[in-house]
This record gives sequence, C-alpha cells and structure tokens, in this order.
Amino acid sequence: MTTITIDSRQRVELIDITDRVRAAIRSSGIAEGLAVVYTPHTTAAVTINENADPDVARDLVTALNQLVPFDNQYRHAEGNSAAHVKSSLVGISETLIVQGGTPLLGTWQGVYFCEFDGPRRRQVQVRVVGT
Repeated sequence: MTTITIDSRQRVELIDITDRVRAAIRSSGIAEGLAVVYTPHTTAAVTINENADPDVARDLVTALNQLVPFDNQYRHAEGNSAAHVKSSLVGISETLIVQGGTPLLGTWQGVYFCEFDGPRRRQVQVRVVGT
C-alpha cells in the first residue's frame, strides 16, 4: 500500500492526484488488477472527473457548496457538518481497473482528492491487488 500526503490550502477544493495515483500503481509492480484509492477522513472524499478543464473542478465545488451550505442550522458542535455531508455524498474511495501497470481512465478523466474542511494535511491510500 502507498500513502499519499496532501496539504490542502482552501476550505473546499478538489486536488488532482492522478499522477500520484499512477506512480503508486506503477511502484506496486502489479500489471493487471484493481487499485482502491481511499481516504480515511470523514470530511474529505475521492472522486473521478474531468481533469482537462480546471473549471470543471471549480464548478463541482460551487455546486456542492450550493447543495450543502456551510450555515444551515446543523447541530454538530464542531461546525463542520457541511463537510461531513459532502464526504458522504461524494464517497471516500474509488476503485480503478489496472491494465498494463496503469489505471484505466478515460481520455478526460482524473482522480481527485476532495477537501471539504481545510486547510489540512490529509492522506490518501492506494492499494493495488493483482488478478
């Protein structure tokens, strides 16, 4: 397993980790199988989406902030309930097919770490299993 450390800089942001996930898969030495990309945080997530146009990530952040506003009469005392809801909506992991030692992604796809309660130092774990 490979652990990727991420230092987020904003309260809510999507960080492209595609190259780091590719490197973790390559270093596993497994050519064919599955890679699970997982974050062990309750106020963060992992998703796959377009990485050719940075406006897509910005639009996703805008839409999530509109769907789940920060101030919404939440009861959780820490004040980060919106981050917990966003994490549950997006999900804490993605499973990738590994083919030829690299993740099988579409032309425009990238892997993103989703920060919903930053800035913070975070971790993403990549586990590759051969088939």
